[in-house]
Amino acid sequence: MQQIVDLQNSSEFQALNVQVISIARDTVEEMALEAQDLGITSVPVLSDPELKASAEYDVLQWAIDNGEPSHTFVLVDRDGQITWIKDYGAPDNPERTMYVEVDELIDFVSDNLNE
Repeated sequence: MQQIVDLQNSSEFQALNVQVISIARDTVEEMALEAQDLGITSVPVLSDPELKASAEYDVLQWAIDNGEPSHTFVLVDRDGQITWIKDYGAPDNPERTMYVEVDELIDFVSDNLNE
């Protein structure tokens, strides 16, 4: 969840005026405790134990071996349309990572907000 903390605390990212929502398979209790411990205050965290939201955003195509979603970012516009999606954690991704530099995300989001 360090990714969320860093996005929450980046004034450059906040200037993009996008709402970040974290969706994970963890329980509500687990997510709430970790969010509190890390000081996450402005990013809603959604518990998706049955993977319904993950399926709706088609991120399960990159699921890891246990079926859990990988580290995927989805940018949805005001009309509910996906304008950008990128997975970073899939096992078949040669540059697999569970953390993406905030500057890289700022660039991708900025580029796709203007389309």
